[in-house]
Formats: sequence, structure tokens, C-alpha cells
Amino acid sequence: MEKEFTQQIIYGKNAVSEALNSDKEIDTVFIQKGTAAGGIVSAAKRRGIVVKDVSEEKLSALAGTSKHGGVAAELCACEYASLEDILAVSKEKGAAPFIVIADEIADPHNLGAIIRTAEAAGADGVIIPKRRSASLNATVFKTSAGAAAWIKVARVSNLVDTIKLLKKHNIWVYGMEADGEPYDKTDFSGGVAVVVGSEGFGLGRLVRESCDAVVSLPMKGRVNSLNASVSAGILMYEVVKHRK
Repeated sequence: MEKEFTQQIIYGKNAVSEALNSDKEIDTVFIQKGTAAGGIVSAAKRRGIVVKDVSEEKLSALAGTSKHGGVAAELCACEYASLEDILAVSKEKGAAPFIVIADEIADPHNLGAIIRTAEAAGADGVIIPKRRSASLNATVFKTSAGAAAWIKVARVSNLVDTIKLLKKHNIWVYGMEADGEPYDKTDFSGGVAVVVGSEGFGLGRLVRESCDAVVSLPMKGRVNSLNASVSAGILMYEVVKHRK
């Protein structure tokens, strides 16, 4: 039976401070604009946790009350892995690495669908950036149909640096863009990382420049693009075909 997760929000300076000092997995810390919370911000940054400045209205909606003291935090639906954890998966399998990178996928439903497909396709893990991206929250977990509990998801500070590190492990990095080479003319054997661009904007410039190659899907109809998770799914299974 699919496990249900609801958004877990804690609020109040004392509660958030205690959570930051514990081993709880915290996804995001929210600070009401104008609130003096330097100690909480510093503690969050030391742990690499994203801090967002929000309005009083937004914070009250998240906390479900106006008595939040200007501070709230969202707990992770499940724990993040490290890049090393993902690289270790292929070693355990005795196979070439297969990794999916989501470049600033902001819609949690899209990210959840990408994670679900990646797990089904046998990918070793999914990499997301800390900034300008949906995070591993309850919506993503639910949309992934629980796959987020079975595949490793790493959250990194810099995708370009991460791509450079993957290349040092003999992993070829393929970005997806409309003007790329046809995907069915590409050899995806060996170590592969597939980069899916954000909704409406595609790959970031520096991310694209860091890719070894850019590939595209054929658009035969009047619509010139596909949903990010649909595009990612097609390309993931093309990689699976080459890995047989």
C-alpha cells in the first residue's frame, strides 16, 4: 500500500532552533521578512539548508496559524543522499553509472514524476540543485508514488561543479534541448547522466555548456515542446535500451 506523507511544518523560534540542533532532516527554513533570526539563519546555512524570506501571509499559510514568531521550517519527506552515495550504487551493481539530473525543475509534480520514472528505469539516483528547484517535500514524495523512498536523491549546491565531478568518473553527460542532436542517433552506452531542463526555460547556460552533448526529441505535431517529466521519461528509457 502506498504510504501517504503530509507536509510537516514546525514553527516558532525555539522549535526551529531545536530542530536545527538535532539530527532532523530539514528541507527549508522560512523567515518572515523583517524578523530578527540571525542565529537560526546561521545554523541553517551551516547545515546547508535552504533559507527563504517570505511574507507574513505566506508564513501564516504554511504554519496554519499567525502565531509562528516569524520562523517556520519544513521537514524532509525522506532523507537526501550524497553524490558519493549515488556513485556507490553502480559500484554495488557492477554496472556503468546511470544518473538523472533535474536542472531547476520547479514544479513538485514534475519532479515527483521524474523521480518515479528514474526509479522504474533503474537509475542509480537523481540530482537536484538546492536553489530554484522543487525539493524533496511531501508533494514530491506523493507524486513519485513512494519511489523517492527507494531511489537516492542528492541535493547539491552547484550543478556545474557536480557535472565536472561526474565526468571525472567517466560519466558522459547529456542535456536535453530542442536544438540538440536527435536522441535516437546517440549512443548512450557506458556511464550516463541525463540532464532535464526546467519548465519553460530549458537548461541553464552554464549547465548546457558543461554537458558533453545535447540531444532532442522529434516534434512532429503543432506543439513544439513536451512536459519536462514526459521528455525525461522518453530519454531515460532510450538509455535503458542501450544498457541491455
